[in-house]
Amino acid sequence: MNVYQIVTDKIIAQLEQGVAPWHKPWTAEAPCNLVSGKPYRGINTFLLASQGYGSRYWLTFNQAKKLGGNVKRGEKSSLVVFWKIGDYRKENKETGDLEDRKSILLRYYSIFNLQQTEGIAEKLGLDKRTPIVPNLEQCDKLVSDMPNPPKREQDARAWYKPAVDVVGMPARELFNTPEEFYSTLFHELAHSTGHASRLNREGIMERHAFGDEDYSKEELVAEMTAAMLGGVCGISPAVIANSAAYLKNWLTVLKSDSKLLVSAASQAQKAADYILGKAVEAES
Repeated sequence: MNVYQIVTDKIIAQLEQGVAPWHKPWTAEAPCNLVSGKPYRGINTFLLASQGYGSRYWLTFNQAKKLGGNVKRGEKSSLVVFWKIGDYRKENKETGDLEDRKSILLRYYSIFNLQQTEGIAEKLGLDKRTPIVPNLEQCDKLVSDMPNPPKREQDARAWYKPAVDVVGMPARELFNTPEEFYSTLFHELAHSTGHASRLNREGIMERHAFGDEDYSKEELVAEMTAAMLGGVCGISPAVIANSAAYLKNWLTVLKSDSKLLVSAASQAQKAADYILGKAVEAES
């Protein structure tokens, strides 16, 4: 089984349990490697955050040993993926010359949450976790500081129109909570990052029928982006309407395309980075 299918199967298992990993009803800091201090990115954000551990820190079995601790007996590892880039030479059939090529393969390895280990958290002072408090001022600042933002106008529905580069949103007071307002706004701003003046994401300018492959991928990019931005601000994703139909749709889509999740998460990471004013980095 290839890595794309392994990742997709893990997410499908959660969808079949009634929860989309990008719509978990809690907030959490981005998962981070304990040793390098580097946050995990792309699909790894959802693979790890959806495991339900209280610590944001993760490490390999060998890293735990080097820190003077160990993984608790019987604990199961979690999967993270990475891109393995290699160089090789291949003969050009037309010229007969050897040409330099690159191979880019998706690979995975296993890690454990800090809560699955012994003798490390206490020693490093990481045994007590400070609860995350939603920061609505940070939400406001994130929106106002977005580079090259789209125009905004008030409307009865939330939408993004790429032809005129405008985001429409109902008034904040019409949402049940401020968190729902910002989560919805983040979703529409995520769509706007695909505009030619920003990330120029493939397919954003064309019209797509509800449920087709391009529509589904763009919606997944927007939902994952909103979840990533919500995590930065400590807010939960917006409540899903008609959740049974929603989950059934994603199950159908993901079962037909094993590469969709990894690709959409990669695009979502780029969208979140753009809105946050960060340079695009490689996912890990």
